[in-house]
Amino acid sequence: MELRDVHHLDTVQLRKGDALLVVDMQNDFMPGGALAVSQGNAFVAQVNELMALFKRLGFPIIFTQDWHPPDHESFASQHPGKHPFNPFEAPGIGPVLWPDHVVQGTSGAEFYSGLDVRFAEAIIRKGFHRQTDSYSGFLENNHVTETGLDGYLRSRDVKRFFICGLAADYCVYFTSVDGATKGYEVFYISDLTNPVGSPSDSVKKAVGDMQQKGITFLRSGSILRYV
Repeated sequence: MELRDVHHLDTVQLRKGDALLVVDMQNDFMPGGALAVSQGNAFVAQVNELMALFKRLGFPIIFTQDWHPPDHESFASQHPGKHPFNPFEAPGIGPVLWPDHVVQGTSGAEFYSGLDVRFAEAIIRKGFHRQTDSYSGFLENNHVTETGLDGYLRSRDVKRFFICGLAADYCVYFTSVDGATKGYEVFYISDLTNPVGSPSDSVKKAVGDMQQKGITFLRSGSILRYV
């Protein structure tokens, strides 16, 4: 995702206490999937390269995985007369309804075949409660229920995390904001993510919120390959 009007850090040097979060790189979010993100698979090779770097340095690599039951309340199919991307607000659900996607146990919920899953040290599943979505890797959308990610990162003495994956204006964004709220220094890798773009102002809102939270934007090429 190109953010021409957003300041990006020129370089950052990796150090002890860093981790990499790879968000929801699953088949249903890839081209041809049930909730496809445009060019969602365009940067998979770069993500693999970045994971290899973090692995070589001994830094944690954590995946998140959306894991919806087939009757999840975020699906338009559960609301008679509603269609995917219709505006919808309810506790833990919204701002739009979605097509059925990343349903537990289906091929759409599996990680993309090009992603090297051997690098994952932990996988945090989210969105598995029927009545509550979970855009953030830290908290469900009720802003109370923890996923376990925070506890895992603290157990590994993580102070900063770098984040990539899908989608830029939802799960990558919400995970970034919640991470900053919890006290982590967050680096949002803007060339290793792409947005859903619904509603039409979703990217603008996400970027504005992240700027207010002090989240750092950078491109993958700005990450120095040494400690």
